[in-house]
Amino acid sequence: MSKDSTTQRVRLNKLIADSGLASRRQADQMIEEGQVVVNGKKVYELGIRVDPNIDKILVNGKPLRKPLQSLYLLLNKPPGVLTTMEDPLDRPTVAQFLGEVPGRVFPVGRLDWESEGMLLLTNDGDFANRVTHPKGEVTKTYLVKINGLAQPNHIQKLLTGVPIIGGRVKARSLEKIKAPGEKRSDKYEWYKIVITEGKNRQIRQMFAKIGFDVLKLQRVAIGRLRIGNLRRGQLVFLNDVAKERVFLPDLPEELKVKKTYQGKKSQEKKSALKKYDKGKKIDLDKI
Repeated sequence: MSKDSTTQRVRLNKLIADSGLASRRQADQMIEEGQVVVNGKKVYELGIRVDPNIDKILVNGKPLRKPLQSLYLLLNKPPGVLTTMEDPLDRPTVAQFLGEVPGRVFPVGRLDWESEGMLLLTNDGDFANRVTHPKGEVTKTYLVKINGLAQPNHIQKLLTGVPIIGGRVKARSLEKIKAPGEKRSDKYEWYKIVITEGKNRQIRQMFAKIGFDVLKLQRVAIGRLRIGNLRRGQLVFLNDVAKERVFLPDLPEELKVKKTYQGKKSQEKKSALKKYDKGKKIDLDKI
């Protein structure tokens, strides 16, 4: 490995992520599994730094591509689609919606097979790590339909915290809502829930803990970036202003000052979303 000045060196996992090959976490796994070779030698050290201008880097026997233009996309994932780019059983994946994307991207986090709604995709490993890392406490907002009527003590349990597989979790905000176009029923209820964790099937497990099955689950926002009226399967591009809305908390106490800058916000939204969807109409006021 080159012994030139370390000013040109970058972390190997970041370089792999910047190439669009994988997220930073996935890059770490590749390194640990011996899939990465630097100057003819396999490396296993996660913190290793390399000089991309001098060092020869192979991943699974193929030269590492140069960093790509950063891409940030929002997909309204339909139910019955896997949050992965390929599936050995040939089931539908999100890759089928990415035909016009000029580069390789990967999902940021996941939505399970039955769930639908907002899914971010990118080739920017740093961005993906900021969104998914627990320390970031990025809010994710969901609409949930459950099979029955929850009582106040049930709701309090979810707000206080319940143990699930993977650790103890809680709702940051939880309110009963009326779903558009549906009549009230004594057989089911709709809730809007905000969480900051992102554990596997977390919301389904949370409601199971208080005795309810989730009949429908839709993610409608990550931070203050909202899905608006995007149709199922519709894909849009985000610019820098739009993607940074992901890191603004979508919590009731954080939104109390919303009206004080309503005019500025409206202008900001239109600027941020003007690259969306190549001419297809998007309701900016619902994003």
